[in-house]
Amino acid sequence: METKKLQTKDFINVGVFTAIYFVIFFAVGMLGHIPILYVLIPFIAPVISGIPFMLFLTRVKKFGMVTIMGTIVGTLMTLTGHTYLPAIFGFVFGLLADLIFKAGKYKSKKLSYLGYGVFSLWLMGMLAPFWIMKDSFENMMLDSMGVDYTKTVMDLFSNIAWTFPIMTFLGGMIGAFLGFTMLKKHFKKAGIA
Repeated sequence: METKKLQTKDFINVGVFTAIYFVIFFAVGMLGHIPILYVLIPFIAPVISGIPFMLFLTRVKKFGMVTIMGTIVGTLMTLTGHTYLPAIFGFVFGLLADLIFKAGKYKSKKLSYLGYGVFSLWLMGMLAPFWIMKDSFENMMLDSMGVDYTKTVMDLFSNIAWTFPIMTFLGGMIGAFLGFTMLKKHFKKAGIA
């Protein structure tokens, strides 16, 4: 009989896949050095990061693994210079995604799409300062990226910031589709998934 408690192998899976997810997410985030791409990160990052996440989901059979991943990823973003909000959002949306995956017994394809879309919303923690701490967000950007870049990004933000949660959720759904496609075509043939 399989235990419902998280065991060492579960924590190892969380650690390995969190590292892979974070490296890919962070690499995609580097596109943000181009202002127009900065505002598209909420869409692009979940799409690309969906591949390792869906592979991770093949290893998830117990509640809590996705919550831990979300919390770690959010905390890592906080440690890389963002506010404390990604850590909070990582926990909250990781937990919500875990509940969705659990409702489908970690096997439902439809709930996997929905769950990853919800999980992806953790990255709103990095963008939330635009709405709730706009001045300090702008000052932080000025300090690190300069006047021209900041003005361009802030102008773009002002026009499309309301679309970020929608872009992120849709990016997550597309990322889940892409991840499932890769699993079916490549990972299963290689015996990885």
